[in-house]
Amino acid sequence: MAGRNGRTVRDLRRANRTAVLQRLYFDGPLSRFELGPATGLSSGSISNVVADLVADGLVEEAGSVDSDGGRPRTLLRVAPGSGHMIGVDVGETRVRIELFDLTLTELARAERPLTPQRYDVDVITGHIRDGIAEVLGTAGLAPERLLGVGIGVPGIVEHTPDRGAVVHGQTIGWDAVPLEALLRTDSRLPDSVPYFIDNGAKTLGQAEMWFGAGRGAGNAVVVLFGSGVGACLVTPEVERGRAVEWGHLTVRVRGRRCRCGALGCLEAYAGAESLLARWREEGGRPPRDTDEETALTAMLAAAYPPEGAAADPVALAVLEETAEYLGAGLSDLINLFQPERILIGGWAGLQLGSRFLPAVRRHATAYSLRHPAGNVTVDLGRLGPDAVTVGAAILPLADFFTRGGRRAEPAPQDRLPAWRTALEERRA
Repeated sequence: MAGRNGRTVRDLRRANRTAVLQRLYFDGPLSRFELGPATGLSSGSISNVVADLVADGLVEEAGSVDSDGGRPRTLLRVAPGSGHMIGVDVGETRVRIELFDLTLTELARAERPLTPQRYDVDVITGHIRDGIAEVLGTAGLAPERLLGVGIGVPGIVEHTPDRGAVVHGQTIGWDAVPLEALLRTDSRLPDSVPYFIDNGAKTLGQAEMWFGAGRGAGNAVVVLFGSGVGACLVTPEVERGRAVEWGHLTVRVRGRRCRCGALGCLEAYAGAESLLARWREEGGRPPRDTDEETALTAMLAAAYPPEGAAADPVALAVLEETAEYLGAGLSDLINLFQPERILIGGWAGLQLGSRFLPAVRRHATAYSLRHPAGNVTVDLGRLGPDAVTVGAAILPLADFFTRGGRRAEPAPQDRLPAWRTALEERRA
């Protein structure tokens, strides 16, 4: 039966379960008495919802706390083993796969290094399938117990009703790749386990906003600084974030050619790939036959050697120029969106770290309007190199919360032929 606002009793129960689960997840352990004001629900509703969640195995007791003159109050928490998620980071140097329990404690991980220019779709999907099987085997977990698999990828992700998630990754040579359909082919997961695929910068932003340096901010931009650069905008209107192709803003007319094919993109100056290329072009000596992470470490060591040793002036000059380009790019975000915080993550951002940050802040302020620049802080993310995988795992977790702690409904039977159609279109 639907009420005047169109909500049914089932909708109300789901919303109440969601409210209790989220408060216990982020603020628990809490007592039933504390859950009332925290959720706005009556004591009777709290009792009914908690009883349901305990019966479903989602909530468990976590000790007790003394009350004012009465019996000790029982504390409640979300049961860690009541759900499991997998997060996948399709990164620039490796594919990382991690298995988490419901409280995002890591249970197992697998990594598949990527050699340069190895974004072959079949290679990537093979790494993801094998990595999922490996982490499930390591943890001894049955596939059907998963709430879902979240995947962060480079590029724009389009969610279509007939083809699932389609990735437009121009910089890696992916043209409308039906990734969800490809992963379903020869999948070792049952059809009841959903995939959640989104832009890697967005999953990074989701992780930092839930558990990292963005927690408590209502308006923030989280920057992914790796081989290229991207960003995720989080505002009250876009609560779960929106990926923005920040790396492809034009910062120099008729400038360097970006890997997307255009001229003068920010990514052609501020990404790690271009940073190392510019060092080489200016006469620097990056180590050969190494991955980008190792090469960038060598560049930092050359630019900022131990005390008493001479710095490589070319490496230092390129890094200083990169700080200015990055700061100028951040000023666009500051002027356009006026965020409270800008957080820099990604493997290259974390490597450059605090040594690089003061110059970036200085240039961001110099290129911005005074008022929004005076109201923003620019800092590093807190979650380290696993932030994208954590954020990817949050995608099925957020869906689980939205459903009030119910598992996703199995896909309609008529959806598989649509996926097969998408595969046939790609092969044609």
